[in-house]
Amino acid sequence: MWQAFRNGTVYDLRTGVRDADDPHGGHPWGPGRSVRARIVAWLLLAGPPALDGRVSSLKLQGVQITDTLDLAGGTIEPYVELKDCRFEKEVLLPEAHFTTLRLVNCSVPRLEAARVHTEGDLHLPRSRFHTGVRLTDAHIGTDLLLNQAVAFRDRTGKSIAGDGMSVGQDLQAEMLETHGELSLRGATVGVSLSLRGSRLSNSHGRRALNAPQLTVERTLYLTPAGVGNSFLSNGTPARGTRVQRFECVGGLRLDDGRFGDAIDLDAARFTMRTDQEVSLRRVQTPELRFTCEGPERGLIVLNGAKVVNLVDKATSWPVAGQFRVNGFTYENLIPIGAFPLHRRLGWLSDATPEYRPEPYEQLANILRNAGEDADAREVLLAKQRRRRETLPVAAKVWGYIQDWTVAYGYRPGRAAVWMAVLWAVSAVAFSRAEHPPLHKGEGPNWDPALFSLDLLLPVIDLGQAGAWQLRGGWQWLSAILIMLGWILATTVAAGATRLLRRN
Repeated sequence: MWQAFRNGTVYDLRTGVRDADDPHGGHPWGPGRSVRARIVAWLLLAGPPALDGRVSSLKLQGVQITDTLDLAGGTIEPYVELKDCRFEKEVLLPEAHFTTLRLVNCSVPRLEAARVHTEGDLHLPRSRFHTGVRLTDAHIGTDLLLNQAVAFRDRTGKSIAGDGMSVGQDLQAEMLETHGELSLRGATVGVSLSLRGSRLSNSHGRRALNAPQLTVERTLYLTPAGVGNSFLSNGTPARGTRVQRFECVGGLRLDDGRFGDAIDLDAARFTMRTDQEVSLRRVQTPELRFTCEGPERGLIVLNGAKVVNLVDKATSWPVAGQFRVNGFTYENLIPIGAFPLHRRLGWLSDATPEYRPEPYEQLANILRNAGEDADAREVLLAKQRRRRETLPVAAKVWGYIQDWTVAYGYRPGRAAVWMAVLWAVSAVAFSRAEHPPLHKGEGPNWDPALFSLDLLLPVIDLGQAGAWQLRGGWQWLSAILIMLGWILATTVAAGATRLLRRN
């Protein structure tokens, strides 16, 4: 190992037998494959110089490291790469400085690396951590790789603690498997954060992913990943590739997060208890791709979130009472698949148990800007009908009258239809009425059609209504026509005022 370190070559103690070389298996590794942690630390902190023309580095494969590897506070200049290794006890790296550190397919009781600093990458793919990983306030110069890693919970219930962590470029945790809370509170990722195909589970706590105030300069991917690839890619799996979707068993929290390009939830599956949430409160992102599988239990919360494009499916939203969108603002709607207007209105109603006008007005503005004026009017009509349910009885009755007659002014053609029907019916009826003149020998000739029209049209005087004297039921019919005319006129005026105010 000493000579391999000076040469920069791999020190390989594998036997060539697959089961015997598996660091996660139960096959014992004897003294012939073991190296003391103190010797590893000695090489890394004060090792011999490299041979001429060589670069010293520690590359171990198939090695068991006994005792606790303690590099806390140290500065490690050589490149470090350990593959298929087994650690007997925990690895302590708090406040250590590395160039690049790679632990690939290793079995580690626990990785304690708070405030660790790397100039380059920190790679932990396919490794298994039996009592968790701590990376709080760590600074990773380029990429952090956790692809296909497995992390179990520590005594605090966390599988991976990365609060306050800073990653210069990508954080790739594709096909990651956690059994405890993945905590990324206040973490910063310089490019993208990929959890494609990961399975996050926390059966002992409230959240499987807890990442409030997370900042990702580009995109957060909670999407499927192709299964069987040696190196997982950032692309969408090719057609025909077997995929594993992102799955979260427990709550997910991204409150107050900032995402430069998008949050992508395509085909994600959330399995929650009734007291758990997928919480996106006050997140800001240009695009939210809410095309996940609708959860059976738990809440989807978007209160105060701000997005430019909302890409969604009708089947992605849960049933009424299981999601909230108070204060949720978006500028464009991009539905995937069938999402007719009546279902969108039902979505608004389900999301706002208590009436609020803003969601309806926002949707109407978006539809109007897209040239869908008729749909925009339907949304505003639905808003008035929803508002009507909150009014006192008298106002509610008046609301029903406005709805039946001119649909609150959003269907003004109804007024003309009502007027024509009343005019025709009353003209036929008054043609049978006795009509002695109010002043004998004066006034116009009797015309039942003009008489009916004069009664229906308020303000306008056609000279018929005041020239004839009706008695009994005909007088009552005249009064009813006058009242109906005023009701139609005021509802049309109210609708016109609302239309002018909206324009």
